[in-house]
Amino acid sequence: MVDKVTDAMRESLYATIIKANTVEECKMLLDDLCTKNEIDQMAQRVYAAKLLMEGNTYSKVIAETDISSATLSRVSTCVRHGSGGYKKF
Repeated sequence: MVDKVTDAMRESLYATIIKANTVEECKMLLDDLCTKNEIDQMAQRVYAAKLLMEGNTYSKVIAETDISSATLSRVSTCVRHGSGGYKKF
């Protein structure tokens, strides 16, 4: 299935997401689009990125978020070398 995901499908997703004008509308969309676990994982990553950008140590971030060290490492890499999404938003 993943092999059939096209750039047009991704663009449609992005266009749909930016149509949410409020936190409530975003919540409505994500509740329909994602499982609770997927939302929780994204929330965990965003919060971990925030904590890292505030200068917190890996140990503190893991203690506060219960994120795995592997996921935290990926978040940290994205914060430092990613497209800039965490820093911008």
